[in-house]
Amino acid sequence: MDVNSDIQQSSTLTVSQLNRRARQLLETHLPLVWVEGEISNFSRPGSGHWYLTLKDEQAQVRCAMFRNRNNLVRFAPENGSHVMIRCRVSIYEGRGDFQLIIEHMEEAGYGALQRQFDELKNRLSQEGLFSEEYKQALPSLPKRIGLITSPTGAAIKDILSILKRRFPAIPVTLYPSVVQGKTAAKELADQIARANSMATDSEQRCDVLLLSRGGGSIEDLWAFNEEVLARAIYNSDIPIVSAIGHETDFTIADFVADYRAATPSAAAEILSPDGQQLLANFKGYEQLLTDTILQRINASNQQVDYLNRRLRHPGEKLTHQQTQLKSLELRLKQAVLANLNEQRHRIDSLESKINQNHPSQQLDSLQLQIKTLKQRLAGGMKNLMNQKQQRWKNSVQLLNTVSPLNTLQRGYAIVLDNNQHVVRSVSDKKPGDQVSTKLMDGSLLCTVDKIISDQ
Repeated sequence: MDVNSDIQQSSTLTVSQLNRRARQLLETHLPLVWVEGEISNFSRPGSGHWYLTLKDEQAQVRCAMFRNRNNLVRFAPENGSHVMIRCRVSIYEGRGDFQLIIEHMEEAGYGALQRQFDELKNRLSQEGLFSEEYKQALPSLPKRIGLITSPTGAAIKDILSILKRRFPAIPVTLYPSVVQGKTAAKELADQIARANSMATDSEQRCDVLLLSRGGGSIEDLWAFNEEVLARAIYNSDIPIVSAIGHETDFTIADFVADYRAATPSAAAEILSPDGQQLLANFKGYEQLLTDTILQRINASNQQVDYLNRRLRHPGEKLTHQQTQLKSLELRLKQAVLANLNEQRHRIDSLESKINQNHPSQQLDSLQLQIKTLKQRLAGGMKNLMNQKQQRWKNSVQLLNTVSPLNTLQRGYAIVLDNNQHVVRSVSDKKPGDQVSTKLMDGSLLCTVDKIISDQ
């Protein structure tokens, strides 16, 4: 609805029309807003709706929260409660009262802190400060524990008592700090940095740090939700265990720490081994070692008995070796005789072969072969000479038949140019060129005066 056009059409409005149009202007032109203040004049009529006045030191405004919305409020508001409301700005037409229609209500202190907590948690999570890949493993048996907490709080008493009961041999270095108030977060972060700066001192270096305090409200624990402390925990080279408040309390420090313990007492039990259990384990190992040694001794005794049974007198061993030596001597003689007989047979065989292949017999055979080859060579040479003479005569006759010299003897001539190439056509020369004319008994050097073509 266009309220301005309605006003222009009618210059006179009734009171109800004015209030309605004012309400419409406020509700359509103002979005949902957050307002903080103190409750007064709070009432709960039988309708189930809530009516109240929200005020601060200088002003107040009437408010209404309908039943379908106030059923969602998680606390019991009363006069004097400091609250944060999300509301629509409106006017109650019946009386023309300016009022706020409440959509959501929460306690002011807790709600503001909770929003800060959620915003910082989301931002640090996106940066990766909560990522598991950056968390360090805790030592199974720390050589020294660094305790960052208040030196006068209840948490330190519980922690030291449990450490003393479970494993008193682990030394503890206290890094005292306030754990509540405006300066607490910075002081806690400085103590973390101080503990890390001792890393080069082998005697004072801590293997793990325990960041702790007892329970309290969100305001009491707020130092552990500060960004400066979260980044100090993340940048620590020493693994950090957080043990802050009760089991249901969660802080930003818990998400950044390498390990979160539900309570300070639980953290002490996590970091310290059970001394009684270790002692029992050592006794078990002692018994196991004793049993193992006895088994080894028994096994060695059995081995000695076995070796004693195998041990023989040196005289008996020499007699046995002498018998073996005689047997080897007899076998050696037999082997030598067998080898000599074999060599004699080989020599006899070789003499027979030598006689069969005596050089005089081979010479006679070779001389006969030479004589036969000489006869074959003489006959072959004679036949070859006759063939070569006949081929020569045929070639001479053929050469004379095609020789140009025969042509020259019949009165013909051959014309050559300066390069001794045959001139085959009158087109190859022009007047003034020199040519050589080859005759039967010599050559004529001529100059071309005129060219006469037959075509």
